[in-house]
Amino acid sequence: MRSALFVLIVVLAVALLGFLARPEAMPALGKIDDWSLSLRIFIGCLIVGILLASFRQRLTHAIASILVWGSIVVVLAVGYTYRFDLRDVADRVMAELLPGRAATRGRLVEIVRTGNNFPVLAQVNGAHVAMLLDTGATSVVLTQEAARSAGLPLEVLAYTVSVETANGRTRAAPVTIDAITIGGITERAVPALIAQPGQLQTNLLGMSFLNRLQSWEVRGDKLMLRGK
Repeated sequence: MRSALFVLIVVLAVALLGFLARPEAMPALGKIDDWSLSLRIFIGCLIVGILLASFRQRLTHAIASILVWGSIVVVLAVGYTYRFDLRDVADRVMAELLPGRAATRGRLVEIVRTGNNFPVLAQVNGAHVAMLLDTGATSVVLTQEAARSAGLPLEVLAYTVSVETANGRTRAAPVTIDAITIGGITERAVPALIAQPGQLQTNLLGMSFLNRLQSWEVRGDKLMLRGK
């Protein structure tokens, strides 16, 4: 019904405007140009008003849709333009909220202190391994469980290295880890030790990894690691 009414109004409007556009249509008024122009403008505005009144609800919905989609396009454009800055902000927020999560800025990796320790979420041969920073450990030290998840050959290990742990002196097996990744830093062929079953509760990030870096330091509540 509305579609038919809209077509009818448009047809009448076109016919009326065409009629008014002809000088002979109104001979009495054709000589008075100002009055003729004013009359045509009035009739045109009247037609537009009728159209808006008849289809105002549909027009309102169209304008609302344009505003919504326009806002979405603007937000996406701004997000794409500042995508790298937003990623850095997201990394920092996650580093504050998740213990051990690394925030990466170029070659610099930051890790936030938790209590008295710096927990570090690392990848050892691609496996996710939770570690603690231990500058007193000369090497990276893994538990049996972490070594197994990293695919290290536990069945052929030789526990020949004497180490000091919280439980006293014990022996560990020397290995070479293919890759250790923390944030945006990856070090390859890292010497490490694997503790005997039950001798170590936490994986340790020791000096055999830290010495590979360009620099590292503790600044306030943050551990700063800088890759080469």
